[in-house]
Parts: sequence; structure tokens; C-alpha cells
Amino acid sequence: MLSLYPEIEPYQTHSFARETLTDGTQHQIYVEECGNPDGIPVLFLHGGPGSGCRPQHRRYFNPEKYRIVLFDQRGCGRSTPSGELRNNTTDFLIADMEFIRQQLNISTWVLFGGSWGSTLALCYAREYKDKVSHMILRGTFLGRKKDVDWVYAAGGASTLFPEAWHQLVMDLSETDRERPLSTYFSHLTSGDENVQLAAAKRLDLWESTIVTLRDHEFIVNDDDTPGPLAHSRIQLHYALNDCFIAPKPILNDIDELRHIPTSIIHGRYDIVCPVQQSWELTQLWPEAALIILPLAGHAAGEPALVDALVRQTNLIVEVTK
Repeated sequence: MLSLYPEIEPYQTHSFARETLTDGTQHQIYVEECGNPDGIPVLFLHGGPGSGCRPQHRRYFNPEKYRIVLFDQRGCGRSTPSGELRNNTTDFLIADMEFIRQQLNISTWVLFGGSWGSTLALCYAREYKDKVSHMILRGTFLGRKKDVDWVYAAGGASTLFPEAWHQLVMDLSETDRERPLSTYFSHLTSGDENVQLAAAKRLDLWESTIVTLRDHEFIVNDDDTPGPLAHSRIQLHYALNDCFIAPKPILNDIDELRHIPTSIIHGRYDIVCPVQQSWELTQLWPEAALIILPLAGHAAGEPALVDALVRQTNLIVEVTK
């Protein structure tokens, strides 16, 4: 079974200024490049929305063969302002991706994304289909209201983890318990920092609980930093707005993607993004290869998922020799 490549550090980092907001602040997008500057360009797309990139995300790719580009999406990770919601929609993120490609003088690149990262890859590819050489997607998330509700409304993942769902909604009104998104978002954007942080921690605990079926101990982040708060604010901002893609459903645009060699990796027991989403996608797009892993969940770090993802990045190296 394959594992991640060894740890590496960026050979170059960037902070790209984007448009100025009404109060004079600017979105600054953190970008890093790792591996071989002359290698196959690949863009890693993190999940969330709101998560940000981490050092292990560099390690799915052979650093001798790939020019590995990672960026923290608006308001995430090392991009600033942290947790900023203004000018933060899917279209803005797609524009940032294309801006990064141009700034780095990349003609075409591989897109590698899981969960929300897969959504963003698909949305970018249908707009810039001639700029994408391959895609590797994990745990497809189609961004529809029903996909959001599976995670954040009663009757979905809550039926598999009722005790964890109870912890999330127990202090809410009976009405709000059915779909607690609006109430939690109001807490995350309130003027009381204690209320904001408490809401972020409860959401973090729920999401950590359902992300994998492997035995583990769930630990809530006790660090009073903007990280978990920014993540939750951005995630619910997108969730409450149908991920800003409702007018252009992904499944309506498969013909724009059909020519792009694509592999889709999905854990059979993915609770966050049920495998049905990848199945629906490939029923309309049979040219894409769907690989269902029988003993995997959602978390990209699960051994079976790591093995499958690294095999796919290695395969692209082989076919592009």
C-alpha cells in the first residue's frame, strides 16, 4: 500500500493582492509552490469551504515530477482577511484560480481536490476547460441543497450519529433543530466572541465525528485562534447560499468536462459526501473512472484513500512521459 511522499517545504511563496473592499482592506491570497519547478503543474484544492491547506497536502505528489501549487482560498488559512465573507463566492474563487495560473505562467495543470475541493475543480474546469489536463477528485460534493442538508439538517448524517447530532442541536429551539444552519451562522457572526467560539467548537466537533468511521478520539480545538471560527463562518456562508452554484448545477454541464481525463476516488462509507454523488456524476459522465474503496470513509488521510490518490498521481506521471 502506497503512503504519502516525504515532507517537503515550499521553494517559493506568494501573497497575491486581489480587489479592494469597501473599507479599504484587500483580499490577499496565499500561494505556495513545492517540488520541481519544471515538473507537471498540479493545483491542490482544499476542502471546507474554509479549511485551508496543510503541510501533508503537499505529499500526494512525487516532488521530483510535480510542480505542486497550493493556495488558501479567500479568508482561509494564511489568506487574509481571516474569515472574510465579502466578495467570497464560488465565482471569486474560480477567478482566483485562473489569476494564479496566469501569474505562475502555467499553460495547463492537473486539478486535485476532495470534498469541496472537488466542487471547485469541477466548477473551474467547466469555465476553463482548455486549461485543465487531468483531474483527480475525491469524495465528490455536488453542492446542491440536498447535499448540504445531508450534513446539516435532520434526517441525513444525523440518523447515523444521533448522539453527536444531539450535542449540536440540544440548545436550539425545536424548529431550529431541523436545520440549524441559520441559527449557527447568526452565532458565528454575532458581536460576542464567546458565542462565536462556542458555536465554532460545536460545529467542529460534529464535523470531526462524521468525517471518518475509523476508531479515533474526537478532540475539540481549545485554541482561541481565528482558525476554527473562520472555517465555520465561511463554511456556513457557502452552505446557506447553496454554495453559490444553484443557478448552474454541475450535473447540467457534463459535456463541458467530458474530454478531461478524470479519476474519482470515493470511500464506500463516506458519511460527509455519500458515494451516491460520485455515482450520479459518472452515470452522466461514463468517461470518468470511478473507484469506490470498500473500507474507506471521507478523510483524505485514511490509508486506503492515500494509497488510491497517490497511485493516481503516479499514473499521470506515467502517461505524460
